[in-house]
Amino acid sequence: MFTDDVISLCRHRISKAGSFLSDAEETLKLGMYENAANRSYYAIFHTIRALLALDEKDFSKHSGVISYFQLTYIKTGILPDRLSKILKSAYSLRTESDYQDYFEISDEDVALQVSEARYFFETVRDYIDQRIESR
Repeated sequence: MFTDDVISLCRHRISKAGSFLSDAEETLKLGMYENAANRSYYAIFHTIRALLALDEKDFSKHSGVISYFQLTYIKTGILPDRLSKILKSAYSLRTESDYQDYFEISDEDVALQVSEARYFFETVRDYIDQRIESR
């Protein structure tokens, strides 16, 4: 059973994730590939945080959020392993484009990442909706 506060936080976070995803799609269209990589990663990250709200969990570092998600939802088979691969790839591409000097991101790589972020978002959002409805 989820409290109204938990559901509200979850919905807030999934809305934030959706906004980041929209930003990623728009910046991709504008050829702003580094921004699209960054925004698509954060869409995934906040989608995970929305899910963690239902478990009343949160972590101060990205690594904590990612580890909990991997252990609780991927390794148990609750969510498909494809999500783990998408997350790892998005994290790596975002980190490289944000922090490596002279890193050049290809339009194909970022377009794939944005598309995969959409799949991640929709898959987890649907799972969240099912959990809330079945409470």
